[in-house]
Amino acid sequence: MEPMTVGQLAAAVDGVWLNPREDVPAVTAVCTDSRKLVPGCLFLPWVGERFDGHDFIENALEEGAAGCLCAKVPPVLREDRFYIQVRDTRLAFRDLASAYRDQFALPIIQVTGSVGKTTTKEMIAAVLGAGRRVWKTPGNYNNDVGVPLTLLDLSREHQAAVVETGMNHAGEIDYLSAMVKPDIAVISNIGDAHIEYLGSREGILKAKCEIFRHLKPGGLAVLNGDDALLDTVDVPFRTIRCGKSGHCQTRIAEITDRGVEGIRCIVETEQDRYFLDIPAPGEHMAYAAAIAVTVGEALGLSREEIIRGVGSYTPAGSRMRVVRLSGRRILLDDCYNANPQSVAAALEILARTNCDKRVAVLGDMGELGDLVDRAHYNMGALAAMLGIDLVVAIGEKAALIADGAAQSGGSVLHFQTKEEALPELRRQLGNSTAMLVKASHAMGFGQLVDRLREEGNEL
Repeated sequence: MEPMTVGQLAAAVDGVWLNPREDVPAVTAVCTDSRKLVPGCLFLPWVGERFDGHDFIENALEEGAAGCLCAKVPPVLREDRFYIQVRDTRLAFRDLASAYRDQFALPIIQVTGSVGKTTTKEMIAAVLGAGRRVWKTPGNYNNDVGVPLTLLDLSREHQAAVVETGMNHAGEIDYLSAMVKPDIAVISNIGDAHIEYLGSREGILKAKCEIFRHLKPGGLAVLNGDDALLDTVDVPFRTIRCGKSGHCQTRIAEITDRGVEGIRCIVETEQDRYFLDIPAPGEHMAYAAAIAVTVGEALGLSREEIIRGVGSYTPAGSRMRVVRLSGRRILLDDCYNANPQSVAAALEILARTNCDKRVAVLGDMGELGDLVDRAHYNMGALAAMLGIDLVVAIGEKAALIADGAAQSGGSVLHFQTKEEALPELRRQLGNSTAMLVKASHAMGFGQLVDRLREEGNEL
């Protein structure tokens, strides 16, 4: 974060500096967690459903915060710290990030979508990083805390930024986009994630399209051109669709699947033809690459830079991360999150993996509303139809995954908990076995991957 004086902070959040004095040092960091303070930072007390950060103001100041925002003023103000009173700390955080973002003239790409937001963000950043100094959302800091923190970490050295924005309710993308104010808006697809809160895919589409309310005049919209709902989008901005369909301006012409080694594809634009080597498995990676090619061209990167950037892509976190163990064993760590579309894609990758045995470890998927029963059953049925040798279903909802697999002729085991399943997973992960591990983040399947890696002699 570039330095901001207390006066600038107060102006940005329309707040009142309660104890002004001379010689207060500028702030170069903002912290929302009193347990993770940076000395000299501004402490912003976040108010959640089960906690109120105002209760930790004194501790934060004692631990080294230079000052704080506060909607509830402490009864005693320390003379050696500053206090800025605001109406609402959440809205003040938004306003601060928005004002800070306005200091930078660099192009900002905002990414949203039901599936693959982080993958698309990482691919765009990899391409732009081949020719520019790029700042990107760390991990999946894509909510009303993560997005402002991402923006506040911009610095003068950056030449472009890629910001991921997520949602599960209407109005959230609008709220986040008001801070980001993108030059390029990207929607990766429209799926069933969060349908529990938005009612239908049409409701999800409407919520995702809030991104265009704050797209800058003359901005660019980049959309998945093979998504039927996104094909209905008509916005007053230059729009480029990416996909296999003939109407796409950026077209995926050919895909060669190399299993866990990744894919090769040809992407054709109105300007050029790109032969791309993507070091990550799954045909869906071609869409992320096509979108990144489009963004790269729009920002003036060379053909060589774009090709090199795609080739430098690495998965973020547990997103189809290939873990190789001794004895030709492979873990497909895709357990960061799960919805019907991403599980189907992961199962197809597993089915094409060249091993003697293929095991799918699948857990509960969240936020599916009325689709929950059918979606879980269908995932089990799909695994059986793809010829997966064994499905290990874990969790209460996953009982329907087991039913779907069994009734479709598949071999299946069901466990209520990860702890119950782990001994059997160890036994099933024999030589020349590929094991996919996937569930919604709340299931904590990363623990399974960690245990299997620890005991598997990772190469």
